[in-house]
Amino acid sequence: MSTDQTTHVVGIAGSLREESTSRIALEHALDEAGGADVTTDLIDLRNLDLPLFDADDEDVGDAAELRERIRRADSIILATPMYHGSYSSVLKTAIDYCGFDEFENKTVGLLAVAGGSFPITALEHLRTVCRALDAWVIPHQAAVPRSGSAFEDGEFVDESTERRVRTLGQRAVEYANIKPDPMSFEGEENVGAVD
Repeated sequence: MSTDQTTHVVGIAGSLREESTSRIALEHALDEAGGADVTTDLIDLRNLDLPLFDADDEDVGDAAELRERIRRADSIILATPMYHGSYSSVLKTAIDYCGFDEFENKTVGLLAVAGGSFPITALEHLRTVCRALDAWVIPHQAAVPRSGSAFEDGEFVDESTERRVRTLGQRAVEYANIKPDPMSFEGEENVGAVD
């Protein structure tokens, strides 16, 4: 975690596509979050070696680096494309390498993009996972529908969509050090990756 004087916001780009619109949207959210007394870190999962999670070998590849970068966060923004009504497998794998040490009592913002209409189910699924890890999920969430035409040269075409995404970046800073409620029922029942 950061010092008392600064807030550290980590964004995780949950797509492996070269021209990922979820990564572009995340960059806008982090840009809005950044500024005086705020540092940001974009974790681009394309650049990390994270094999499918195996609970018998949870320290393979770059898993330790991923966990350390997330632990330093005061606030986390998870960005994903919507695949088959949910979030991406690469983001799921990254989250599986983490646990309470990385997410408990952390502020988490949610951002999802879809080629079609609003990616609401992806956001709902991520919210459930974050609650199970006892994170505090920002009530404001950002959705980018029809992502294939949402950007032009890396910039938003629609002002209201851009405002939603940038507001998420603002809230990630505003609520970074919120005092969460006692552990959720989901968190108490989550024993982690055990069989």
